Amino acid sequence: MTDQHAAAEDAETAAAGAEAGARVVRALYGRRLARVDKGGGDFATTADLEAERAILDVIRAARPDDAVLGEEGGQQGAAGAVRQWLVDPLCGTLNYAAGTLVVAVNVALREGESGGGASRDLAPSGRLVAVAAVADPFGEELFHTDGRNARVRRDGVDTPLEPSSATRLVDVNLDPPFPSAPGFRGVDLLAHPGFGRWFRPRVVSSTLAVAWVAAGRRAAYVTDGGDLTESVHFAAGIALCRAAGCVVTDLYGAPLGPAARGLVVAADAESHGRLISMIRG
Repeated sequence: MTDQHAAAEDAETAAAGAEAGARVVRALYGRRLARVDKGGGDFATTADLEAERAILDVIRAARPDDAVLGEEGGQQGAAGAVRQWLVDPLCGTLNYAAGTLVVAVNVALREGESGGGASRDLAPSGRLVAVAAVADPFGEELFHTDGRNARVRRDGVDTPLEPSSATRLVDVNLDPPFPSAPGFRGVDLLAHPGFGRWFRPRVVSSTLAVAWVAAGRRAAYVTDGGDLTESVHFAAGIALCRAAGCVVTDLYGAPLGPAARGLVVAADAESHGRLISMIRG
């Protein structure tokens, strides 16, 4: 099997897994669901657990020897495995539980040996995170990439993603914790005099908004945090945006890596530059 053929099969596995999770999320919507308390106000629902199970069934059928890191099930297989799937079965659980239909199902493949140098496309361990899929269960869209191309699938038809800042909409994640405070706080960015001149804020509290940057529905996405390239929440969206040609850095314009602080994904260099300037200011 050629590398290109293997990558195509991995991309379809990611897509099939995300779609399987999305079907579960749709099917269980509106029901009274049990909750699992995670502490700090965070929780999972039956939908999170069942969607992750469905995704893992797809991955295990296609790639039984691969490791998996799931939002709900944790690490399965060796943490240092050459191939590891990153699974977030329901990003936006609080939205979902409150009846708000803005959620995402994220599946990404991290590949490569532990250790080694990092580059623009590599996670801090030196592992490539390229193959990824982000499903919108209620919009019935699938955003996906094989590491070379980024597309959205609607009704079985794939269309290339085209980032654009035309909407001027910027999603700023305001969910705690705020590890970079007081150096950076999302509310301070929104209060910056320049922000209202160039952009309009949105807060959807789901990494679906990262995929929207790749699709041209958002000009940018901003969040606090550490390095997010191997996060089950963000890895798929980051890979998608990179493949689509977005500008992807940390909060201060530095490449993502071990010392990174948070994430800024912008549709173009101009929007990115303006946001970084405001954050640094």
